[in-house]
Amino acid sequence: MKNIQSIEFYTGSKEELLPGFASDFPYIASRAELDKYTGRYVPWHWHKTVELFYMESGSLEYDTPGGKLLFPAGSGGMVNSNVLHMTKAVSQTEKNIQLLHIFDVSLLAGEQGSRIEQKYITPVTTAPQIELLPFFPGNAAEDKILKLILEAFRFSEEEAGYEIKLREALSEIWLLLFELSLPLQEKKGKPDNSNDKIKLMMIYIHEHYREKISIPELAAAAYLSERECFRVFHDCLHTTPAEYIRAYRLQAACRMLAGGQASVTDIGHTCGLGSSSYFGKVFREYAHCTPSEYRKKWQDCNR
Repeated sequence: MKNIQSIEFYTGSKEELLPGFASDFPYIASRAELDKYTGRYVPWHWHKTVELFYMESGSLEYDTPGGKLLFPAGSGGMVNSNVLHMTKAVSQTEKNIQLLHIFDVSLLAGEQGSRIEQKYITPVTTAPQIELLPFFPGNAAEDKILKLILEAFRFSEEEAGYEIKLREALSEIWLLLFELSLPLQEKKGKPDNSNDKIKLMMIYIHEHYREKISIPELAAAAYLSERECFRVFHDCLHTTPAEYIRAYRLQAACRMLAGGQASVTDIGHTCGLGSSSYFGKVFREYAHCTPSEYRKKWQDCNR
């Protein structure tokens, strides 16, 4: 299991890049040390893969377009394919550590169009109403899933039959969560292309955040009116376009402060935040410290 302390993205996107993910066995196991992520959070992102997780210690808040959920130690969940989500480490007294199984559903379904895919995989992964399935201790069905998720981390790549044993374990978990999600599958969600539209606008921002971005330009990137642009941001990310642009620029500044030696003035200009005085003002509102204090804190943490 790989220890991870940051998240990587495809260039110009917020689709997560998964180093070590192989097409011949599309699975990785990770141990996320969330307190070591810059800012102790993971920004809005998505991935085609499914994410099964277990909270080893601490607590974590998950945000999706559908709302927020808090996961304390001993709980877990499933983040569906291509679902927008962000996470924040919550506990200030314990280490916030999350264990993750990340896999492409083809690992379970086999050949595209197979009966397994049609009966058990597609009904879950294509259901817009299934964003995040939570599993909490105290419910018999969810207790069983949590136990199996945790046990599946104990397989070693060195042992004989590792791939077969792991696929069998994930298949058993999937069948249980499939049954648990049946009531949600039956609640047919209304067709809505907001998820695709918000991703187009997010990608546009990530490619142009250093420049001035107007709302008409942003809306045009997703073939929307300005009014629809505001609605999609509100429905999917619970914010306005201007607030998201500013937050993204500040997140980029945080990464540069934590990981480099460029001057505060240069970082402000590079991230589209203008003069050092304006950058300092909005940064203090965002991070509750000055850019220089933030740099010292995170560079000291990484030593």
